[in-house]
Amino acid sequence: MLPNELIRFKNCGKQITILTAWDSLSSAIVQEAGADVVLVGDSLAMFVHGHSTTLPITIEQILHHTQAVCRGFINSTHKQPLVVCDLPFLSYQCGENKAVEAAGSLLKNSCAAAVKIEGAEPEVISVIERLIRMGIPVMGHLGLTPQSVNKLGYRRQAQNKLEQEKLTSQALEIERIGCFALVVEHIPADFASKLSNILKIPVIGIGAGDDCDGQVRVTADLLGLTERQPPFAQPLINLRALSIEALKGWVKEKSNYSKSPTKSKSQPISDY
Repeated sequence: MLPNELIRFKNCGKQITILTAWDSLSSAIVQEAGADVVLVGDSLAMFVHGHSTTLPITIEQILHHTQAVCRGFINSTHKQPLVVCDLPFLSYQCGENKAVEAAGSLLKNSCAAAVKIEGAEPEVISVIERLIRMGIPVMGHLGLTPQSVNKLGYRRQAQNKLEQEKLTSQALEIERIGCFALVVEHIPADFASKLSNILKIPVIGIGAGDDCDGQVRVTADLLGLTERQPPFAQPLINLRALSIEALKGWVKEKSNYSKSPTKSKSQPISDY
């Protein structure tokens, strides 16, 4: 599926579903579930690599995981979901050339067809414009931007009129320069709904209410694999607890199994 297909989905009223994947097993599950888009998100820094933020993940690691995700798809190429990769911290903040090289390596060496970039400051807008001119589709990301955790924390964004006016202006600019979709994270639901009505490109919400053009979630959160989930991503099943209990049962069963000791005859050591 091509990135601009998501704009057609919005125009015909089809809700867009995006789930994250981090290896071949998770991508096969997400594809079978019917997600329109698979996001190889920099959140894997936290739930795969054990970091406390998304900042430490590198472009090489994102590529490594994206290649594994692509190997997990079981359907033919034209039936596969769209694969979008996060550009990690410092892969695009250091200038246009470095961003083109990073994004280009992802698209060249995997089945990914687009990248996602956080923010809309003037420097970021210049990077996005350059990427799009080079033929690299870009999905925007505003609101809570995890790569800015040291500045913004994880609090809800755009809670007053001034902040909402700024974000609206940024969203319109992201649309103007050619992004095919926009993720809005942890902003008021009524404001996200207004953005969805204002923009011609799809507005994908996460912690932004149900009245967006689509939703994106971290698959590990929905499956209850993580110890704690954000308030806007309550687990559908507590797979962590179920897995622990199942494995505890197996360990206990095997630990209690006693095998009769066998007597072994001592063998002479042969000369070499």
